[in-house]
Formats: sequence, structure tokens, C-alpha cells
Amino acid sequence: MPILFDSFSEWGEWCREHGSAPWEAVLSYEMEQRGRSEQEIWDRLDQAFVVMKDAVHTGLEEDMTSVSGMIRNGAKKVRDAKVSVLGENFQKLIYYTLAAKEVNSCMGRIVAAPTAGASGIMPGVLTTIEELHQIPRRTLLEGMLIAAGIALIIERRASISGAVGGCQAETGTAAAMGAGAVVWCLGGDLEMIFESVAITLMNMLGLVCDPVAGLVEVPCVKRNSSASVIAFAAAQIALSGDSAVIPVDEVVDAMGEVGASMELRYKETALGGIANTPTARAIEKKVLVQEAEEVENDLVS
Repeated sequence: MPILFDSFSEWGEWCREHGSAPWEAVLSYEMEQRGRSEQEIWDRLDQAFVVMKDAVHTGLEEDMTSVSGMIRNGAKKVRDAKVSVLGENFQKLIYYTLAAKEVNSCMGRIVAAPTAGASGIMPGVLTTIEELHQIPRRTLLEGMLIAAGIALIIERRASISGAVGGCQAETGTAAAMGAGAVVWCLGGDLEMIFESVAITLMNMLGLVCDPVAGLVEVPCVKRNSSASVIAFAAAQIALSGDSAVIPVDEVVDAMGEVGASMELRYKETALGGIANTPTARAIEKKVLVQEAEEVENDLVS
């Protein structure tokens, strides 16, 4: 990606013209446009992956109770559940994703991929695929580069911000990133990667951003786990050779159009959707009282 492509079709053309893997375009972009050495890029990717995995393990080993009380060790509950809906691997994907996202809600160390609000998806997806298929570290890092390229193009053509395009822009993009990485890690080609992105976004189109009390906890944490499932579903469909029918660039444009037409109350303002339910409003009042008491105590001390 020696120049920042405006479309997936341009990315594909560059790869075909240069006979390059899709991750090589993103590596080229990072080196030429950001002035980083190749080794520095690989080192940073490795560091990011370590932080992602640490977040997963932290969420499963430490107390994940948020200040608001809305998050209460959900990942551990899923891990320890006696009923497994679709088997151990499905259950693992859910609790890995929840664990990483709960670390964010409890003010722990995470990787915003592409945002903090969607920070459980890539860790959940990558950790699960690594363990399930024994994916080599280098291949995982290549998948992360591809995921970064996916986010760059979505950001240019639509948005990756919940405040601009709703939660479809945050968890939708993260899920698309995860799907593309999974496809690459399991031997998929460029077209399969693009199909997985299109399928993912089509299934998350219109998702609003409606955080209760303005906190990135409810419905955000559990929404991350659902997005991880969609990422794997899209990857499976794409790897099977099936098509989204609508080209990925057109899907991204549709996502941008939906985001632009979405009412302000559904864009991270906590004015609509789940944030505007009676229970959510009661929680919001409680949180505001807690914050006011903390400020008063700080002033007194």
C-alpha cells in the first residue's frame, strides 16, 4: 500500500500488478508513508498481539467488575457454563472476546483495533484461531497487517467511529478485520478476504451505537462477542467459495450512507436505543450520583 488506497479494488489491482500478497501492500504503506523499518513494523505487530493475548488472560484471571457495576465477570461465567451451545470452540470464542473487552471496561490495557469500543473482537478472534489451528506467529502477524489495511479503507470510504457511523462503524469494522485475518490464516486468497469483509459488513449494517450511561459497557461488551461470531461465519462462507454478491467497495459505501443518515441519538450520544430504556436511565442517574460524590470527596480531601 505505497499510497493509501481509496478502495479494495485498488488494493487488489496493486497486489495483482506486483504479484504480492495482500499484507505486503500494507507493509509497504507503513514503511513508505510512516517511515518505519520493516523490522520495527513486525516488532510492533508482535507487541500488539502480546497485549491482545494478555487482555484475554487478564479478563479470565482477574476480577472484572466495572465501577458502574454493569460488568461483572461475564467472561468467566461463559467459560464456566455447564451448557455449551455449539461446543467448546464456540464457547471459547465468546469468552475470549468478552474477557478482552471487559479489560477495557475495567480500565485495563488493551489494543484499540480499530477502537476501544471494539477492542475485544480482534483478540478473541486471533487467540481462538491461533489455538484452534496452531497458526504460526508470522502468519498471524500477516493477518493483522491485512486487518489494518481493511480498517484503513473503511475509514476512508465510510467511518470507524461510533460517533460518526454508529456501532456498525466500530464493531462492524473490527469484525470485518477479524474475518479477513481468519481467511488469510486459513489459506484464503485475496478475493476470499474481500468477500469475507463484504459478508461481515452486510450482516452488521445499521447497527446503532447506544451505550448505557455513555459508558462503553452495555451493550458494547456483549456486542463484541456477537461480532466475533459474525466474523467467523463470514470467514467460513468466504473460504467455502461463496460470494457476498455485492462487491465489497459497494458494501462499504452502503455502510457510509447508512451511517450518514442515522439519527444523532444513535451515534454514541446515549440518547436513543438501549441507552434510552427506563432501566438504562435509572443506571445513568446512579452513575452520575457516584461521579458527583467522587468529585466532592476529591475536593474535600
